[in-house]
Amino acid sequence: MITYLCIMKTKTLKKNKVNVVTLGCSKNIFDSEVMMAQLKANKFEVEHESMVDDSEIVIINTCGFIDNAKQESIDTIIRYADAKAEGLVEKVYVTGCLSERYKDDLEKEIPEVDAFFGTRDLPRLLKTLKADYKHELVGERLLTTPSHFAYFKIAEGCDRPCSFCAIPLMRGKHVSTPMEDLVQQAKGLVRNGVKELMLIAQDLTYYGLDIYKKRALAELLEKLSEVEGIEWIRLHYAYPSGFPMDVLDVMKEKNNICNYLDIPLQHGSSRILKSMRRGIDREKTEKLIEEIRSSVPSIAIRTTLIVGYPGETDEDFQEMYDWVQRSRFDRLGVFTYSHEENTHAHSLEDDVPEEVKKERADRIMELQAGISYELNQEKIGNTYRVLFDRVEGEYFIGRTEFDSPEVDNEVLVKKNDTYLRLGDFANIRITSADHYDLYGELVD
Repeated sequence: MITYLCIMKTKTLKKNKVNVVTLGCSKNIFDSEVMMAQLKANKFEVEHESMVDDSEIVIINTCGFIDNAKQESIDTIIRYADAKAEGLVEKVYVTGCLSERYKDDLEKEIPEVDAFFGTRDLPRLLKTLKADYKHELVGERLLTTPSHFAYFKIAEGCDRPCSFCAIPLMRGKHVSTPMEDLVQQAKGLVRNGVKELMLIAQDLTYYGLDIYKKRALAELLEKLSEVEGIEWIRLHYAYPSGFPMDVLDVMKEKNNICNYLDIPLQHGSSRILKSMRRGIDREKTEKLIEEIRSSVPSIAIRTTLIVGYPGETDEDFQEMYDWVQRSRFDRLGVFTYSHEENTHAHSLEDDVPEEVKKERADRIMELQAGISYELNQEKIGNTYRVLFDRVEGEYFIGRTEFDSPEVDNEVLVKKNDTYLRLGDFANIRITSADHYDLYGELVD
C-alpha cells in the first residue's frame, strides 16, 4: 500500500518544474536569482521556496558560514531527501557554500541527494539538468525580492586574511565584475522596475584592485548613479582597513547614493582585532568612524560584531561594550563566535563557554536597543522620503534611505489613514517611535 501511494504521488509531480530553496545571505539570493533566470530560459517552470511539494526537481542553495547556518542547511537537505523518499520530489540537488566546503562528507552522509555542486558550478549544474548555460543571459536574473529593489553583486570571493572566516574557502579569491557589465546589469534591472540597488560583495572596498589595479568603488558608484531610474544605491559589506575615502565624496555629490554604510567592524578590543587579523586596531577604527561622520554628517552606519572569540576576556568584552556605548552606531548586529575548520582561528582554543557568548551578545544588543531608541526619538517630527515595501496587518511598511530591508528599522503608516502604492516613494512625517520602528503619516 505504501509503495502504491508513493507511485501515485510521483505521478502528480510537474515535469520540468524546479523549486529553488535559498539559505543564507544576500550573495546567495543573488546567485539563486541568476540560476533561476538560466532555468527559465531553458523552459523550466521555476518557483522560489514553494511550500507545495509538486516540483519534479528541488535545488537547495546552501549556506556554510557559521554553525547555525550550516545546521539550517543540513536540516533543509534532509527535509527534501525525506520528501524524495516519500515520492514527493524526484530529484534533489544541492549547491552553494556548504556544498562547496563539505561536498565529500555530504555525499557520504546524505546519499539520497542526486548531486552536489560548489559555488561556481552553475554551468555544470545546468548540464546535469540537460540545460544549456546561456552566455547571452549573463546579468539576467529572476528577482525573488519585491520588484523595486535588488541585491547587486559587484564582486565574488575575498582576499582578506580574517582569522575567523571560512568564506575564502567557499567563495575563492576576490574577482571584480567589470564596470561596463555592471552598468548594463543596472540598466536591465531598471527596465524591470528596480529603483534601489543594494551593492554587495564579500568586501566592497576591494572592488577593482584585481582588474584596474586600484580601488575603483568610487568610480563605479559614479557610473551607477548616472543610470536613469536608479533612485537609491546602498553600500553593504565595506571593510574598514584601507577604506577608500573618495567613496564619501561621491556619496555627498550624488543624491541617489544613500547616506548609509554597512561596515562590519567585528570587535572593539585592539588585542582581539590583532588576533582576528583585521589589519586595524580600535583606535584607528574610532578615527575612521569619526572621519566618515565628519565627511557625511547625516550618514547611518550599520556594523556587525563577534563576541566570544578565542581568548576574549571580560576585559576585552568590556572594552568593546564601552566602545559601542561611545560610538552610538545607528544599526548593529551581533554574532557569537563559531569555531570553523581550516581557518586560522581554529588553531586557537575555543575557550569562551557558549552561555558566556550568549550572555555577552545579549548585553551588547540590550545596549544597542537603548541607543536605537534614543536615536529614533530624535526623528519624531522630522519628515523623510520613504520607499514602501509591503503591507502587513493594518500598516503599510517602508524604509528611509538609512535602512536596508530585513535587517534595519522600518516606517509604519496606518492603512486606514491613507493609500500608498508599494514600490513608490512618499514623504512621511514621523509621529512616534520605539526601539526599531518609526510610525508616521503622509505629508501632502
